[in-house]
Amino acid sequence: MEKKVQVGFVGLGIMGGAISNNLLKAGHEVIGYDVSHEALAQFVANGGQVAKSPLEVANTTPYLFTSLPTEKVVREVFTGADGICRSQLPNVVMELSTMPLTLKMDMHQAMQGANKYFMDCPVSGTGAQAITGDLIVFASGNKDAFEKVKEIFPSMSKSNYYLGECGNGSKMKYLANLLVGIHNAAAGEVFALASKAGMNLDDVYEVLKDSAGGSKMFAIRGPLMVNNEYDKVTATVNTFMKDLSIISKFAADLNCPTPLFDTTHQLYYSSLNQGFGEEDTAVVCKVLEQMAGVKR
Repeated sequence: MEKKVQVGFVGLGIMGGAISNNLLKAGHEVIGYDVSHEALAQFVANGGQVAKSPLEVANTTPYLFTSLPTEKVVREVFTGADGICRSQLPNVVMELSTMPLTLKMDMHQAMQGANKYFMDCPVSGTGAQAITGDLIVFASGNKDAFEKVKEIFPSMSKSNYYLGECGNGSKMKYLANLLVGIHNAAAGEVFALASKAGMNLDDVYEVLKDSAGGSKMFAIRGPLMVNNEYDKVTATVNTFMKDLSIISKFAADLNCPTPLFDTTHQLYYSSLNQGFGEEDTAVVCKVLEQMAGVKR
């Protein structure tokens, strides 16, 4: 594969828009599609070329990324009337979304039936990290297909791992998001406690972010918590609730207890029920402050 290639991208939202922009910055030619006119306008402004459907994208280039919001959209993009499975090319599709394992395997089988390759490649990182390319790709699927596309990943991520058979990428993502959910809630709990104690939150952030108790979530979402800036969205509560539900079912199907995760899950439910669904997930800090009687 040449260093600079033609790449397709279906789904240009918070994550997809940022990732496709990094591919463009790296010099790749990117053909994209999204149902959002606003997302397409930004994509064109970044230098992308617009297609009229997922099928047109797939008929233009053999290498595609998809970053999609719901199970229904995934099925439509892959198996609908204008879906990728109907293309004339032997496509390799790198599916970046966090979705149920059964859905990923259904799409894997559908692509196999169309003589194409489905790569289950969820990414670890927030929307803010996607902008800077600070993502990790959990790639799984056919090894030969991975060899064809692996040189593209450095243009949109800091590292990528090949994890074997299709589905292993999603399993790894569930583990990563379990930790994200807990670490984000733990950061909120720290700032709620610090507020209750009358401490300077800027000091708390600066001192603890590099301490033994620090975490990537503390570093990324700490400033949002300190400044009550939950409208600076890296991932909405609504979106993350979908991910948390997937993890809960994955663990339940394996009869595996997740007591810490289950406890923090309730904080996200509280965030949702208090009307914070479109706020950043860092808003769990505000929920915890309300529980503590803290007003800022």
